[in-house]
Amino acid sequence: MRILHTSDWHIGRTFHGVDLLADQASALEAIAALVAENEVDVVVVPGDVYDRAIPSADAVTVCNNGFEAIRAAGAVIIATSGNHDSPARLGAGSAFSAAGGLHLMTRVSEVDRPVLLGDEHGEVAFYGLPYLEPETTRAELGVPTARSHAEILDAAMARVRADLGARAVDGTRPRAVLLAHAFVVGAEATGSERSISVGGVETVSASAFDGVDYVALGHLHSPQTLTDRVRYSGSPLPYSFGERTHRKAVWIADLDAAGLAEVRCVDLPVVRGLSQLTGTVDELLEDERFTADEGNYVSAILTDPVRPQDAMRTLQTRFPHMVHLEWQRPEGSADLHYGERVRGRSDLQIATSFLTDMRGEPTASELRLVERALSAAVRENELGEPAALEEIA
Repeated sequence: MRILHTSDWHIGRTFHGVDLLADQASALEAIAALVAENEVDVVVVPGDVYDRAIPSADAVTVCNNGFEAIRAAGAVIIATSGNHDSPARLGAGSAFSAAGGLHLMTRVSEVDRPVLLGDEHGEVAFYGLPYLEPETTRAELGVPTARSHAEILDAAMARVRADLGARAVDGTRPRAVLLAHAFVVGAEATGSERSISVGGVETVSASAFDGVDYVALGHLHSPQTLTDRVRYSGSPLPYSFGERTHRKAVWIADLDAAGLAEVRCVDLPVVRGLSQLTGTVDELLEDERFTADEGNYVSAILTDPVRPQDAMRTLQTRFPHMVHLEWQRPEGSADLHYGERVRGRSDLQIATSFLTDMRGEPTASELRLVERALSAAVRENELGEPAALEEIA
């Protein structure tokens, strides 16, 4: 049996305010093409199918089109909910969708009820663990005192192993694949994931998943191998500039009669690249070395000595997909560092300069008032006695 592992689609997510639905549709089409090209039997999606609990109508359309394309390419789909999407909404109509080859495993009470699929070697049991928030799932899993994700996951895995054991024939259990949405010790976050720590320890050990042949993980957005059988596929698109150097991919895992036979990484096509650029507005507009970045999503750090006006609009004439901009105050410029500017000047000179900058040059009478106020403040600091208002006036 051949399995394609993808996750964290986050359908409906925006990128610095830019709608990504068209990019996400392209990524799902690429996954469907891989299914057909590699004759994949099952596609597993462990969580965060949608980016929010209540997805927009357009997000639902993109997701459904993706499911249909993958199914038409020849694969059964098994998906769970994550910490972004809603188990109830994602799992709505799951009994009907299963008849068409889309299995939505979103109920905590059903973690030990696998989807059973067969090949020439017999059955493969697919178990789905939706995101297990300790506060809301510990009672249902029979561990009312549990506080950490590790304790909750242990309780869920105990049910999975018990079911696998009950299915054993002559001491041999079925081959098993597990979908789980969790942060496993040793993995690296990219920065675009939402934290799953709520009042407890968020990480779990890879050994918590012992007893199954392949563990398809979701939550982290870069492809990672924790053990030969425990892996993150990452998201099909980058969702932060911290992911600009990541190569987005899926895992294709083959099961033989004995269990996991081979796993290989297959790169996904780049829908739109990410670039982080640094320079003045004129340099970014004119320098040929930025030509390759013109079609990418762009984040720029401006180094102009003075903050430029309307820089985003100006730069979008060359980089139409620029989404983020910041001005970096040049280092080493004495006129821009307050400490350098006021060194050696009296309090009265500093106050006079401030008043001049804010409202124009102060009059002689105003300067006398400022001088009295400064003297009173110095006296208060030295003696600890607040000055009377009439002293200043």
